[in-house]
Amino acid sequence: RRRMENPGYRSGSVDSLRHRPSDVVVEDDDDDDEMVDIAGATLDFSNTDDDPPLGSGEYFVERGSRAGSMSGAGPGRLVDPLEDPLPGKSKDRDRHREIANKSRQSTVALLHSVSDAFSGWLLMLLVGLMSGALAGGIDIAAHWLTDMKEGLCLVGFWFNHEHCCWTSNETTFQERDRCPQWQSWAEIMTGTSEGALAYFVNYLMFLVWALLFALLAVTLVRAFAPYACGSGIPEIKTILSGFIIRGYLGKWTLIIKTITLVLAVSSGLSLGKEGPLVHVACCCANILCHLFTKYRKNEAKRREVLSAAAAVGVSVAFGAPIGGVLFSLEEVSYYFPLKTLWRSFFAALVAAFTLRSINPFGNSRLVLFYVEFHAPWHLVELGPFILLGIFGGLWGALFIRANIAWCRIRKSTRLGHYPVTEVLVVTALTGMLAYPNSYTRMGGAELISELFNDCSLLDSSQLCGYKQSNSTSGAGVGNGLADRPAGVGLYAALWQLALALVFKMMITVITFGMKVPSGLFIPSMAVGAIAGRLLGVGMEQLAYYNHDSAIFRGWCSPGADCITPGLYAMVGAAACLGGVTRMTVSLVVIMFELTGGLEYIVPLMAATMTSKWVADAFGREGIYEAHIRLNGYPFLEPKEEFQHSSLTADVMRPRRSDPPLAVLTQEGMTVEEVEALVESTHYSGFPVVVSQDSHRLVGFVLRRDLLISIDNARKRQEGVVGASQVVFTEHSPAPADDAPPPLRLRGIVDLSPFTVTDHTPMDITVDIFRKLGLRQCLVTKLLGIITKKDILKHMANDCQQRPRLHPLQL
Repeated sequence: RRRMENPGYRSGSVDSLRHRPSDVVVEDDDDDDEMVDIAGATLDFSNTDDDPPLGSGEYFVERGSRAGSMSGAGPGRLVDPLEDPLPGKSKDRDRHREIANKSRQSTVALLHSVSDAFSGWLLMLLVGLMSGALAGGIDIAAHWLTDMKEGLCLVGFWFNHEHCCWTSNETTFQERDRCPQWQSWAEIMTGTSEGALAYFVNYLMFLVWALLFALLAVTLVRAFAPYACGSGIPEIKTILSGFIIRGYLGKWTLIIKTITLVLAVSSGLSLGKEGPLVHVACCCANILCHLFTKYRKNEAKRREVLSAAAAVGVSVAFGAPIGGVLFSLEEVSYYFPLKTLWRSFFAALVAAFTLRSINPFGNSRLVLFYVEFHAPWHLVELGPFILLGIFGGLWGALFIRANIAWCRIRKSTRLGHYPVTEVLVVTALTGMLAYPNSYTRMGGAELISELFNDCSLLDSSQLCGYKQSNSTSGAGVGNGLADRPAGVGLYAALWQLALALVFKMMITVITFGMKVPSGLFIPSMAVGAIAGRLLGVGMEQLAYYNHDSAIFRGWCSPGADCITPGLYAMVGAAACLGGVTRMTVSLVVIMFELTGGLEYIVPLMAATMTSKWVADAFGREGIYEAHIRLNGYPFLEPKEEFQHSSLTADVMRPRRSDPPLAVLTQEGMTVEEVEALVESTHYSGFPVVVSQDSHRLVGFVLRRDLLISIDNARKRQEGVVGASQVVFTEHSPAPADDAPPPLRLRGIVDLSPFTVTDHTPMDITVDIFRKLGLRQCLVTKLLGIITKKDILKHMANDCQQRPRLHPLQL
């Protein structure tokens, strides 16, 4: 199969090639036609070595190149699947027909038929249970280690801060987080919690623990599972489009990613666990597929399971099962039949139930950021909501460009050779700048929860530092607290939030893409939530001091609860996440599941669509598509429109200057000739034609099947030698008296390969590849063959030759 290699990963890719096992052939090819540059990433199509499927458990970096691969910026090797989706589905239908026919013959066969029918649902049940249990454990462990940076529970070191003070009777309302059972590191070491020395000790211990967690995370990733770094969603999208990254969904990746995700989140880096949880769920699904024969031996059906697992990952990350299903459908999956939709829904339900049973948040709710806003939103507020959408779109476009530029610097300079140093430096920088500001010191999820909070009368949060107005001392309309003038505490909090906004925007750019598990949902939502809270407080004060103006007259009377700053934070979070990922429907559903704010769907929709439109004006790619293109993965983006006017003949191989197409004839070739053809090429398969003179197509045979069949025939079939005739017809001609027996290989031929004519427009051909998930397509009368990588090369070359259109012109 063909390997994708990016020169930006110079250290990783070169090391992995240098340590490549001896049974893998690497062909040196200096032909410029085999290399193509796509948006700064070079794709190498010169090698076509075969690899095992994604469930094989083989892990090529385990054989001596783990460390080398980690000094690059991502997976160093990508391979094609062993079968196309549709032939795989055809085999599954044949298997179903056979089971159905046998079920009428005996009770045992009937029971086998029933167990086969329910095996898919059983697999979804196991995926949901395993993913939910792992997600709950990750949440609990991350919360505990995050609190450990600030202090220790004297009752039991395994308790986090909140659990430690739950049973204490000595907490006050103003200081509910302070109890004798929980002591800061300054109290443990110096006996006091006040003064410059105590602050310095707490500051130092915060940095030491953060660096220790980060060091453990990057070391474990580098030593045991290089594929455990990053988000995982770009690679999952690539795998679901029909390609395999060997070892990416293996057991070592699952174990190391689960452990290092806890450490990375606890280190205080500006990252989240939501994207990596999708990777964790897909690893669980891939491993559990080995328990069921029909999934273990069928790559097409296994990709359906991975689509459902992606939904499970979002379900356990946010407590949003419906949003998870829509996320898999809108953002991740390449092929999503109705049966996969049902099973995704069931698996997401099981995972959410499992997470709810574990109750990692300690609030007896499934949602992560539960809100109770008492005031309804007004039509006038759509203006600020749209402004937040514009901000989210601009931030998303800016972040994508800045992050991709930083990743290119990481790959093309010596920075990529020192991933451990990079992680430690960024962690130290993050810790030193984050600790003095209480809003950057706390974890991302805790910060978002604080920003979504609607102030109550006795709320002790600094964001609720309002002055008490005599005229509005009572409750406002709708049982909410009336709008009040901002006090000194609120102004101080706003300054801290403004500094936190700048800090988060800058540090997230250099954090995403490092060699630790790193998600982007929580950091993006934090940026939007801060901006939204700032705008919400500004609107609240504007309404308080100008309630007689034309804008507020009629719906915001004095003493009323008109503006809810927490709602603005929620809308801003959705806008920024939408600008970065370009999600729409799934994002809105995730947000109202995440918060329980079903009443605020319209503001969320308005902000999300606005952010997508604004971000699309600067580039159509979301962050995951941008990283796919940067890493050089063979992925045909289904959302893009094909703008070229070329024909299939312009793209297919061979071209005029190329050697003729390597084919097999249905009869007349010997075993020796077939083996010589296979050894002289590295193609993944060969067309079978009537004869060398008449290139009328008979079918297509995979290289792997051909080699296995010949090898088995030599071992088991008596008389098969190099001079034996290889026959692909149903009825072979009678052999001569002294000739060795023929080798009949009709059974391994795909008699219905997908074909197009040489005059088929390329936009139709691209749609065929996208919608059917093809790896290659033959051009008839057999003139050549066209592959997905040929299309990618053609699109890249055409983009370089023609003037670039503004996205709004497309």
